[in-house]
Amino acid sequence: MRIIPAIDIIDGKCVRLSQGDYSTQKVYNEDPLEVAKLFEAHGIEYLHLVDLDGAKSKHIVNYKILENIASNTQLKVDFGGGIKSEEDLKIAFESGANQITGGSIAVSNRELFLKWLKTYGSNKIILGADAMNESIATQGWTKESTISLIPFVTGYVREGVKYVICTDISKDGMLAGPSAELYQRMLNKIEGLKLIASGGISRIEELPVLRDMGCDGVIIGKAIYENRIDLKQLEPFITS
Repeated sequence: MRIIPAIDIIDGKCVRLSQGDYSTQKVYNEDPLEVAKLFEAHGIEYLHLVDLDGAKSKHIVNYKILENIASNTQLKVDFGGGIKSEEDLKIAFESGANQITGGSIAVSNRELFLKWLKTYGSNKIILGADAMNESIATQGWTKESTISLIPFVTGYVREGVKYVICTDISKDGMLAGPSAELYQRMLNKIEGLKLIASGGISRIEELPVLRDMGCDGVIIGKAIYENRIDLKQLEPFITS
């Protein structure tokens, strides 16, 4: 199971929100590159970089930070937030993204998302399936749809999607544990799914549970920044 720390960006700073609420913003570091280098120093290979300004603005904003991290570390960066057009996608890849995550665009413009999937391949395009009460949420989690999570993901996996980041918004940033039951149901029902669990991670003991059920990766954010999980504790998971 891949360990994937998260860096969320607002105004060029490393922040965290609770349940996607921008009013709960807390700044943890003024320099995202410094944070990325710290992760790399502990053997981390992957990074989940989210442009929260982009998610709100509906177009990519913080691509310079992506470029800075990609050119100054060896981290494999998946980048999301505000990627809504061919131009956004091009900027993200040219700025050094190894993968991009498309969430709202997969809801609002299925045809375009499938075009990206066909053009770039399933190893480059991740489906972002962010849900509240098992309904898909879009536009930086500010809008809840009537689309059910599991059928939504199933449909895209049948179209060739391989990697899916699933965030239970009710858990995100709350340090109350991940939605293990939901992830288990998804893995049981959706054949061929490489599921990346996101949201709620609070203790190191939760990681073996997700690994043993078959999650491909886990995104960890606030638990690291609030020192609930020490980077040293993650090293056995990285090397195993």
